Amino acid sequence: MKKTPLNDSERLDWLRLIRTENVGPVTFRQLITRYGTARQALEALPTLAKKGGRNRDLSPPSPRDIENEITFVEKEGGRILCSCEPDYPEMLAAIEDAPPALTVFGDPALLHKKQLAVVGARNASINGRKMAEKLTRDLAEQGYVITSGLARGIDTTAHNNALSTGTVAVLAGGIDMVYPEENRVLYERIIEQGCVVSEQPAHCEPRANLFPKRNRIISGLSLGVIVVEAARQSGSLITARMALEQGREVYAVPGSPLDPRAGGTNELLRQGATLTETAADVLEHLLSPPRLFAENPSEGYDPPIAVVDDRQLDQGRSKIIENLSTSPVSVDELVRQCQLSLPLVLTVLLELELAGRLDRQPGHQVALIG
Repeated sequence: MKKTPLNDSERLDWLRLIRTENVGPVTFRQLITRYGTARQALEALPTLAKKGGRNRDLSPPSPRDIENEITFVEKEGGRILCSCEPDYPEMLAAIEDAPPALTVFGDPALLHKKQLAVVGARNASINGRKMAEKLTRDLAEQGYVITSGLARGIDTTAHNNALSTGTVAVLAGGIDMVYPEENRVLYERIIEQGCVVSEQPAHCEPRANLFPKRNRIISGLSLGVIVVEAARQSGSLITARMALEQGREVYAVPGSPLDPRAGGTNELLRQGATLTETAADVLEHLLSPPRLFAENPSEGYDPPIAVVDDRQLDQGRSKIIENLSTSPVSVDELVRQCQLSLPLVLTVLLELELAGRLDRQPGHQVALIG
């Protein structure tokens, strides 16, 4: 997308569109690509959702609701950055499912500096916290902003030790919803000295399904993700997986096989993550060619959606639905199996998501909602 500042009316439409039920980041991007403006996309929503099988109206939030959100954020000294605008962070804009809108409290300039994510166990060990502290301080001394998720344990340690040099906290809920509550003082200090961001509307409670969405922003903002401690089913491993899908680097601190908190990090090492014992391990790998990180890892996954006539859609829709299930399948595989054009498949998937029948998952995969 071309970077263009939005006027007040365009911003209102932009936020109404992304705050609409069933409109996720990928669908939002496709709607803008297809219709050109958020206003035209809003006008098309009811028809698209009906074609996807929705029986009730799909209603965007009212202009008054969005005006209230904007007023609240500005009153609190924050900003809402839209992905089409020059001030939106370039690293995050490059990922396939970049948030169309990002609410920011604190210093947004930090979002444009080189960042490294430090994440790990909530129930971190003393040694894990010491390792996170040393890594964070040493990397910060080299000019890196430290990004994390404001969780207990490793996240908290990372933020605390990067306050004076620059830290970014990504929230799962709205920009004003502190979780856990015990980190409220830290949250306030980060706003004063660093930056807090969220893609959710203000006042949104941090529900369980929002944490993986938060994690993709943590990795999306960063050159790489450092995992200090993580169990095998840890949310930190979700962040690491998303980092790989985004073309970012993954670093892991090894741990004792007897400690469950090392199970996830040791598994990452077996899968090819860079073994990390000091900041030098990270910097040496990060700065030495060839780099794994792509300048635009999502390039090639944002094809224009050509207009497909209704007859073609009617013929292809049932075949596409027949090939979908509650098990994820890649969009490319769906195109191959159905032997239909990519624009036709993308259009039907768009309709299904707006109807609330489709779940988009990382790695360009989709599944029917059971």
